[in-house]
Amino acid sequence: MADDTKAMRLREALADSERKHPLLAIGAVNALAAHVAVEAGFDALWVSGLEVSAASGLPDANVLGPRDLSDVVASLGRVTELPVIVDIDNAGGSGRTAERFASDLMRAGAAAVCVEDSAYPKCNSFAAHRAQTLADRDLLCEQVGRIRKVAGDGLVVVARTEALIAGEDLATAIARAEAYAEAGADAVIIHSKDASGDQARAIGREWSHGVPLVSVPTAFPDLSATELGEAGFRLCIYANQLSRAALAGMRTAARQFRRGGSFRSTLAGSLAEVGEPEALSCL
Repeated sequence: MADDTKAMRLREALADSERKHPLLAIGAVNALAAHVAVEAGFDALWVSGLEVSAASGLPDANVLGPRDLSDVVASLGRVTELPVIVDIDNAGGSGRTAERFASDLMRAGAAAVCVEDSAYPKCNSFAAHRAQTLADRDLLCEQVGRIRKVAGDGLVVVARTEALIAGEDLATAIARAEAYAEAGADAVIIHSKDASGDQARAIGREWSHGVPLVSVPTAFPDLSATELGEAGFRLCIYANQLSRAALAGMRTAARQFRRGGSFRSTLAGSLAEVGEPEALSCL
């Protein structure tokens, strides 16, 4: 069920220039991950196209539809009131599909959607098998406008440019982000995979538009949230770290079992108590 208050709270928090620390969002592919996020004190949840695709055994290549994402949003809403930001990739590559994503996800309880300017069909930003290509700038502007028309103020709209990922220069990336802000985006991401973090800092220095900046620091984990806040970012999205931690933990536990023949908790591989997942589902 749509809840405008979550979108309103998120929009107001993003716009609060007096905040001394950026908002923190974490990827949550299911309700268990949402519980972990709440326990750790995160401000928002991120439904990642990569995480949902991987959990479903699908490639991160525009295979997911609105129903796949809506089901995840609904499950998160059962266990927490944190605002949920949904990664809709390039929203199916058209204005009409963007409308469908926005309408369905708002009904499911999302507070925000993030739409990007990758060409359809998309490839993951860190894909090694092919290079990222960009959609026409006007298409993303149209998609932002259509989402705004469908959702009104019921969704925070985050527009993401993949220009730097595609090899364009910072001036081009800034120009695209400014166009998306003018089209109605509430916040923008200028995505970077520069591991040094220097590009992220440069983005913060060069951004002069009033619309808040958002960072997805997957490629530059050594740059802390505090440092990103000082660089000018209002929201940091840690998009897939919990799934990566879960995958590493599952592999460790499975290897331990193959070596020792049991799932005893050790320093090398600890398990949550057997009743904990059920207990969490009953909260």
